[in-house]
Parts: sequence; structure tokens; C-alpha cells
Amino acid sequence: MDTKHFNHFKNIVGKENIYEDKAHLIAYSYDATREHFEPDAVLFPRHEQDVSDILKYCNENQIIIVPRGAGSGFTGGAIPSEGGVVLAFERHMNKLLEIDMKNMVAVVQPGLINMDLQRAVEEVGLFYPPDPASQDYSTIGGNVNENAGGMRAAKYGITKDYVMAIRAVLPNGDIIKAGKRTIKDVAGYNITGILIASEGTLAVTTEVTLKLLAKPKMTKTAMGIFDSVNKAMEAVYKTMAGGVTPVAMEFLDNLTIRAVEQKYKKGLPIDAGAILVTDVDGNLEMDLDFQLDLIEKIFKENGCIEFRRAKSDEEAADLWFARRNASQCLSVYGSKKLNEDVTVPRAVLPELLTAFNAIAKKYNINIPCFGHTGDGNVHTNVMVDGSDPEQVKIAYQAIEEVFQATIDLGGTLSGEHGIGIAKAPYMSMAFTDEEMNLFQTIKQAFDPNNILNPHKMGLK
Repeated sequence: MDTKHFNHFKNIVGKENIYEDKAHLIAYSYDATREHFEPDAVLFPRHEQDVSDILKYCNENQIIIVPRGAGSGFTGGAIPSEGGVVLAFERHMNKLLEIDMKNMVAVVQPGLINMDLQRAVEEVGLFYPPDPASQDYSTIGGNVNENAGGMRAAKYGITKDYVMAIRAVLPNGDIIKAGKRTIKDVAGYNITGILIASEGTLAVTTEVTLKLLAKPKMTKTAMGIFDSVNKAMEAVYKTMAGGVTPVAMEFLDNLTIRAVEQKYKKGLPIDAGAILVTDVDGNLEMDLDFQLDLIEKIFKENGCIEFRRAKSDEEAADLWFARRNASQCLSVYGSKKLNEDVTVPRAVLPELLTAFNAIAKKYNINIPCFGHTGDGNVHTNVMVDGSDPEQVKIAYQAIEEVFQATIDLGGTLSGEHGIGIAKAPYMSMAFTDEEMNLFQTIKQAFDPNNILNPHKMGLK
């Protein structure tokens, strides 16, 4: 970076909050995709005015800005693929600013860890439901910019369902507030909705107002074992339409079950076609028992060969163990994993898994699947030998067919991981030229000089 730019940023944030040494550049060069692109500098803004001053200067001098939370994303949305300056929020802008008990909202800065928010609001009897797998380290700013989901999405929805307002800085340094602390607000365009899942390409989030709920008093867990994955998928959508809405409805197919059992020896049913793990919650034990009775009835009507109910927190944790540790176990099928989070309407889940099985057979590869079937979100893992170029080539061919099968069934490329750079080449499969041009027009309206996280989401 030119010395004059570095000195200007140092004057804004202080010399202790700007770095261009190799260690910091490497540390902020990657995310969970394992792709590496080093920035030219890393800045730790102290407050919103720092962000405004930085963006205004970068806009005037055509310097790229990449906002970053914890760098836990799976699609490269927060990596500096074009160089420039990384804005990191974990050092200073990481606070829970307010819990408004009367209106049941929380006001937070973008660098606040998701789980820290959950714990803080639960201490006062409230509840923030979005629980991505990365909840112990991912930030609210990152969750908002990727529209993160989680296991509780089946009942409670995803991040967008809890964002009431966002303060943000535009590329020219202007500070805006989108949304209100009101339940209803139809005045003006829904700028809040546009900023959610925008992956830092339109504005830099500096504060988020989030809706909270009253915390349910109890939760119960159960597992259903099925002899085929299609029967399990049938049970999912029939349960959701059958008069009960479970908190979570998670599944593992046979390949995933075998991988977890091979690594951990937990006594899992390795001959099962699939397992479904479910949670229900509420304030009365009789209500939870009613929900589980109904789920058990629907499961067994759709091929469930065994239904297990947890009788304690320890047994519940044991039932959830396989699902929570599924991803890390899949390395038994290959050193290279292409992990996609495709999502379809729940009713076509059986067709989707049938299509994936056909793709696996066509290419003679393993495609273990698990995920959030309560909301139609399947984590699809194409596993190959990463040291074999031909296998890697086959993997990408298979992924393209995975996406096409998903789109043909009315689904989407991503349910919660976003697009970033990893899925950018496939955007034309999911959107028409007219729709992509509209996205580009929105980007141009917010960021005419294209300094904010350029070339993400398939945009120019």
C-alpha cells in the first residue's frame, strides 16, 4: 500500500489499529474455503465515525474495502480476493449495546459473537433463536451479511427474521439507518432487507437491532431411524404439515452415519438409510409430550423402524452427537470436500436426494448428505481424492449437476452459506440475465466506484 494511504489510515484509527505485517495479512487472507488472498492492510475501526472516515477516503482514492467478521464463511465472501483493506470488527466494535426488555429487542455492534448474544439475553429470560453451526465464534455482522441459518430455523426462521434495523456506512462515508424498532414499518423502501445477505457489497454494517423472543422453559429431543433416506424425507414434510412445528428437524444419510460411527464408535445404526433428530420446545411438559407423540406417529406411518426419546440432557446430547460432528467425519471418503448448502421446498426433498444418489453413481463418487431438512436445507458433500486432478475435475462436474438438480426442483444455490466467490460462477444457472442486471444496478446505486467487496455474488 502506498505510504500516504497507510499514514492517512493511521491518523484515523491510530497506529495500534492498522497492520501491514505479513502475519496479519496472512491471518486475514482466508476463510473456511481455504482460499488465500492477502489484503494490503488490516484496519480495526474503533467506532462508526472511523468506518465513515475510512470509506470516504477509500471511495475518493479507489481503494477496495472488505468488511470481515470472524472469517468463518464457506464461500469466500469475506476474503480480499482483489486485495485492498480489510475492516475487522472483533477488536473494538464487538459490544452488546442494549437489551430493551419492554420492546424485546437487542442492539449490537457487528463484531459481537452470536453465542455471547444468546447467553446475555437468556440471562434475562429472552431468546435469540438463530444458531448457525459457527455460533461459538461467528459474529452478528457476518450472520447478517450472509443471512445465516441454523438448526432452530425449522421453527424460528433465520437471521433475516430477527433483523429490525441496521445502521450502516455507504461507500461515500454517509451514515444511514434502515428500519425501526417498531413491529410494523412500511414507510419507504425496505433497505434493511436489501442489506441482509448482501455480503458487504453495498454498505458496511455498524449496528444491528434484533428482535428477541420469550425463552421457552423446556426442550425435549428424539431420534427416528429409517430404513431408507426417501422415507425419512417423506416423514419430514408430512410432520411439518401434520400439526406440529419442531424446533429442529435434522437428518443424516447412511454415508454420514457410517462416517461418524467409524470415527467415534457411538453405536449408531450403520445399516439405517437415514436418521432424523428432532427437538420440540414449550412451557408445559404435557405439550412437549403431545408434540413428540404426534411426531412419532407420523414417523412410524412413514417407515420409521425405531423412535428413541431422550430422558435426560445427557441422552439428548448423545442423540445430537452424530449431527453435530457429521461434517468433520466425512474425510473418510476423501481429502477434498465440496460442501454445498442447497435448499428446496420440503415436499421435494425425496426427489432431491434421489437425484444426488444418481449423480454419485454416475461419477462413481461418494456424496454424503446431512442437514436442516426441517427447512429443506441439505448440506451436500462431494468427496474425492484432492491429490488426483481428475477426481477434482469430476467433483466440480458433479457439483454443477447438484446445482442444476436443485434449481430444477425449485430450489436455490444457497440456504445459508451465501455466494461469495465459490458459487459466483453458478449464478447464471439460477438467475436470468435480466435478474443479474438488476442485481448489478442495485450494486451500482450503492457503490458506483465498486470499492466494497467487488466481484462477490457473481457481480462485476
